[in-house]
Amino acid sequence: MPAKGHAEWNGDLKSGSGTFTAGDGISGEYSFKSRFEDGPGANPEQLIAGAHASCFSMALSNILAEAGTPVDSVKTDAVVTLRLVDGAPTITKIALTTVGVVPGIDEAAFQEKAAAAKAGCPVSKALAGVPEITLEATLAG
Repeated sequence: MPAKGHAEWNGDLKSGSGTFTAGDGISGEYSFKSRFEDGPGANPEQLIAGAHASCFSMALSNILAEAGTPVDSVKTDAVVTLRLVDGAPTITKIALTTVGVVPGIDEAAFQEKAAAAKAGCPVSKALAGVPEITLEATLAG
């Protein structure tokens, strides 16, 4: 099933504004200030962070269940860093932080499965050009 998104931008870069939709239920506004300063609204990097966090959580849950240790929960945060590189805005880092509640698994196995999810989730694969993607995985009691 193809996933769909739409965006419209009006005006120039600094004073213009735009709207976006992702699927049927996500929509918002974005602007130069919401992307490069601390203005109200959303930005593409937030959408990437949400996509990466949700994809990783699903992938880890699946890997753990297939290994015989189904999860109670997996909660993941993703922080996407946008910096100027050679004068161009560039995503330079994505930091994933996840906490899993997984009965019947030890720390080493959880870390192994988390690393596999990071490498294998479709969004991680799509973002392979990002120079640094880190993972901090915690197994909660």
